[in-house]
Amino acid sequence: MTLALRVPEELSARVPAEQRGPGRGRDAVRLLVSRGTAVSHHAFVELPRLLRAGDLLVVNTSSTLAAAVDGRIGPARVVVHFSTRGDDGRWAVELRDPDGKGTTRARAGGPAGTRVRLPGGVRLTLEEPVAAASERLWWARVAGAGVLGLLREYGRPIRYSYTERDQPLSVYRTVFALPSPDGSGSAEMPSAARPFTARLVAELVSRGVQFAPVTLHTGVASVEAHEPPYPERFSVPEASARLINAVRAGDGRVVAVGTTAVRAVESAAGCDGVVRARAGWTDLVVTPERGVRVVDGLLTGLHEPEASHLLMLEAVAGRAAIDRGYEAALRGLYLWHEFGDVHLLLPEEGPHAEHCGSNSW
Repeated sequence: MTLALRVPEELSARVPAEQRGPGRGRDAVRLLVSRGTAVSHHAFVELPRLLRAGDLLVVNTSSTLAAAVDGRIGPARVVVHFSTRGDDGRWAVELRDPDGKGTTRARAGGPAGTRVRLPGGVRLTLEEPVAAASERLWWARVAGAGVLGLLREYGRPIRYSYTERDQPLSVYRTVFALPSPDGSGSAEMPSAARPFTARLVAELVSRGVQFAPVTLHTGVASVEAHEPPYPERFSVPEASARLINAVRAGDGRVVAVGTTAVRAVESAAGCDGVVRARAGWTDLVVTPERGVRVVDGLLTGLHEPEASHLLMLEAVAGRAAIDRGYEAALRGLYLWHEFGDVHLLLPEEGPHAEHCGSNSW
């Protein structure tokens, strides 16, 4: 799905909401609400009034890593984005060129055998592309130190040219983020949950809205090519699976906070729509053809017109709702990207899709 619209550069959110003026907090963003093709405009702090008792928010607890590290290939400077840790100890990485403005630009991948010198005497060697269709991400071996220790000491959060400056890691972690037992996390922030604050969560709970935590460690986004997501690690715990099934059996709505939460919970759902506790890798790509089996609504950021995530949005709410919502966001001068405004999709009531495909769990 590609929207026939262009997002002006001035609508990129260049700094977090709390840095746009005195007395502002993370929740000082706007909220576009789509109910089918009907659109309304709100402040994010109105969310508790827009949901109802018995609704369930599925939230991603993955904590963002300082996944960008400076390195050198011979005399040339590069930036390594650490994306995902594989079962064999290798890491999927993306090499990028510094752009002289504190951010990076895409570079040609590979070739195999390329060696990168990293801080602290650490060495990285590219071995093979992660996917045959693209050489953007490569499996690489790291020698000389553990990657997570390297990131803690020398890493910084990944950022792109539409943002104004580097930010501390705390800015890229949501209120739901929890440390993983093995130190794993997301290369890039599960940003749909960023506007939540502890106070807002307490208000939602007081109004009868429930929360189901899941985990999906996001890899490096494809900001230039807008490729579909690569396989990612996820976990849906037993307690969350039971809660989701109970809400679906009642009158509540299951609303995912972010596309990562959709991918996790839909990866744990059978063809019968029942969610079961699962953990491992998912290569599920949610499309209109596959449909959704669990999710009734979605709270998400505003995505680029070419982004593959829009297929998931269409699967949840329908093409007409996405077209109408994005046209309204442009007219209303909503802000895009991870520090921007958010979009709540509440599709018209209808049966859940029951399509079975060859999805890997």
